[in-house]
Amino acid sequence: MSKIISIGTAVPAFKHAQKDILNFMQHVYALDAVENRKLKFLYSQSQIDTRYSVVPDYSHQMDEWKFYPHSENLEPFPNIETRMSWYNRYAAPLSVDAIRNCIEGAIHGHEITHLITVSCTGMSAPGLDLMVMDMMDLPKNIFRTSINFMGCYAAIHGLKIADAICKTDRNAKVMIVCTELCTLHFQKDPSPDNIASTLLFADGSAAALVVHDDDAHEGLYLNSFYSEIVPKGKRDMAWELSSTGFLMTLSGYIPDLIEEDFEPLVMRALSHANMKKEDIGSWCIHPGGRRIVDSIHKSLQLQTGESDPSYKILKEYGNMSSPTILFVLKEIMDTKNLSEQPPVFGAAFGPGLTMETFVASAHA
Repeated sequence: MSKIISIGTAVPAFKHAQKDILNFMQHVYALDAVENRKLKFLYSQSQIDTRYSVVPDYSHQMDEWKFYPHSENLEPFPNIETRMSWYNRYAAPLSVDAIRNCIEGAIHGHEITHLITVSCTGMSAPGLDLMVMDMMDLPKNIFRTSINFMGCYAAIHGLKIADAICKTDRNAKVMIVCTELCTLHFQKDPSPDNIASTLLFADGSAAALVVHDDDAHEGLYLNSFYSEIVPKGKRDMAWELSSTGFLMTLSGYIPDLIEEDFEPLVMRALSHANMKKEDIGSWCIHPGGRRIVDSIHKSLQLQTGESDPSYKILKEYGNMSSPTILFVLKEIMDTKNLSEQPPVFGAAFGPGLTMETFVASAHA
């Protein structure tokens, strides 16, 4: 078996109030009075207070913008080359911040044996993995792999790979780092998908250190993984490349699909882990948006407070895609005495519609 012994997080320098992002979007979209009121209502219902970004523009005046051109219509609109240039400039330093936060007091950087980088908001070769290696002066013969374009559930896929590695190498110290710069991909066309994306998404990084259960450190044991695809939601959540950045499809039907299918999925995942719902002490749910967390809370008939870690991360950070589930898990690990708590059930969702789950506990 394997266990998570530490999680570290990092966010960019620019912290934007949700109301300031709303003002930016209203300015750019140039909607009529009725549509402006609708947009304001959506933002007020988001349960997001603040989000972080590598882009300062979202709460600055036009003459202070650094990413977008100083024009009312944002022309010439940033192309994919500009967006990838910013990604390459900021993703690696943010990843290193999260890794250093993760290993502080646990291990030294040179002890990392495996590096798994996770991202769906930027690509290049040499890529994020090599940039992190260089910045941290990691061993040149380190095992490395990358998980790209899997979206919000990718951290759980990273945990799966780390678990498999640790089962075959008792000395493995696997570092997973999930880094997303979602706010680089803002699109100015006020379509429902674009509005949903600009309402929810943010930038951030999270790192998790996974080791074999022989390791002396205390941790959260990874007991089981289970995944399913919901084919009828295949086109309701998607992430595609374009000349002006990456395009998100995020249908308003997603919360309904999740509410309909989530409880049966949980039952199958728990059966796979030889557990029952009553065995679970904490619910680590990816806060893809307020309606998604609401739908899951309702579907599972959770008690008041059981979804609080997800709501808290959504409120303070928004949806950062792949790092978000690790932010929630860190919140649970930091605020609960897990050695005295029943297991944690985690779930995240992404393109496909894919639902990935895990069960973890303080005991092997």
